[in-house]
Amino acid sequence: MSQVDTDQWVSMFQADQKVVPRSVWGRFAKLRWLVVWATQVLYYGLPWLELNGRQALLFDLEARRFYLGPVVFYPQDLIYLTGLLIISALSLFLFTAVAGRVWCGYACPQTVYTEIFLWFERLTEGDRPARLRRSAGRWTVDRIVRSATKHSIWILFSIWTGFTFVGYFTPIRELSASALAWSVGHWDLFWIGFYSLATFFNAGFMREQVCKYMCPYARFQSAMFDADTLLVTYDEQRGEPRGGRSRKAKPAGLGACIDCTLCVQVCPTGIDIRQGLQYECIGCAACVDVCDTVMDKMNYPRGLIRYSTQNAVLKGWGLDAVFKRMFRPRVLIYTAVVWVLIGLMALALSHRADLRVDVVRDRTVNHRFVQDGWLENVYQLNLMNATEFTLQVDVSLANSSSDLILAADDTTAFQLEAAESRWVVVRVQADPDALKPGSNPVDFRVFSTRDANNQSDGQAAQQVDEPAVFLAPY
Repeated sequence: MSQVDTDQWVSMFQADQKVVPRSVWGRFAKLRWLVVWATQVLYYGLPWLELNGRQALLFDLEARRFYLGPVVFYPQDLIYLTGLLIISALSLFLFTAVAGRVWCGYACPQTVYTEIFLWFERLTEGDRPARLRRSAGRWTVDRIVRSATKHSIWILFSIWTGFTFVGYFTPIRELSASALAWSVGHWDLFWIGFYSLATFFNAGFMREQVCKYMCPYARFQSAMFDADTLLVTYDEQRGEPRGGRSRKAKPAGLGACIDCTLCVQVCPTGIDIRQGLQYECIGCAACVDVCDTVMDKMNYPRGLIRYSTQNAVLKGWGLDAVFKRMFRPRVLIYTAVVWVLIGLMALALSHRADLRVDVVRDRTVNHRFVQDGWLENVYQLNLMNATEFTLQVDVSLANSSSDLILAADDTTAFQLEAAESRWVVVRVQADPDALKPGSNPVDFRVFSTRDANNQSDGQAAQQVDEPAVFLAPY
């Protein structure tokens, strides 16, 4: 008797259906578009602002200096960048503890550019029903023209976005002149293309896939939620059991949800909010706007889907109780820590020196003998002007009472232009009989004064002492 082979191949992969969100308008959609306009005006406009004859916001990697308004930062100021990142991370924790993924739903670049690209798509191909109807049919001249127009707008907008991004690292006016002359540098061209392609594919095609599968924030956000976090919630007690009906009918035994599925159709990540809290929800409140519209048409009270907390929904709390629970210990601690760090950053920046000095001893020759049998070491001083003003700088030795002196023929007075960084060479000489073998301490004193036209009370002069070693033979 033969044995029948009953093995079967079963695919464990299920492709996601393409999400085609329906347009929606309401109070939260207005707020979302207000944030879109505000962020994009800042993004595309900031590189064109000038301050003291240079770009106000510029991360000049080639020159190793960063301009943030009137402040100039150097690589040695990494501590400030670290502080800024810590403040940003704690602020994200704070916002998440209070209102969930509010950053994702309103201000995240992925959300913002997806919203813009969807607007272009609706402008050229129509709203959701029209797009679904065309995509299900055959290719016609009308469909080809609309699709080509949409993709052309996407490409031009992506190039503009990539060009602006590079304008934060290469002065945008110089970059514009190079682009008009078709002489953009290779690296600038590479990054314009890279960022343009990233914008085109992320906002045009990947969309919700980035939020659901690529963004790490979606995975660890639940660790920052609690039962009093403000989230987009569906009131199951009021809405269930759901069922369709006419506007005039009020069938007994049914909840307020008429099962129109519009909340699913407007969701940019394609989830059904009625199934409870899901990590894919970005908190954009599109479902709140469309559900409120349906409730208005049915003459039902708004708020079947709303911003609320798990405790408020289960216990029937009102808005007063919800907002009262916002100021719980977890939130207050986050808030206090953030403001303390902001205060410390502001204090550190206010006491930041105008002049930065780095001393590097010339290691090609440890020491050498010069005339009269004196011993000499050579040093390179990196003088960095961290202001927008011209500085007059004078170099001397702090331990001038000892036998260490600067070489008489060296220039020790320099002029540093605004935000200039310059390497200068100085030579220190000493009587070898007055030194101990090996390392001897030497302190460079750099005294700076602002140009007479830029002096102000308390900022006229600064002194920087930088230690080094003077090597003597054993």
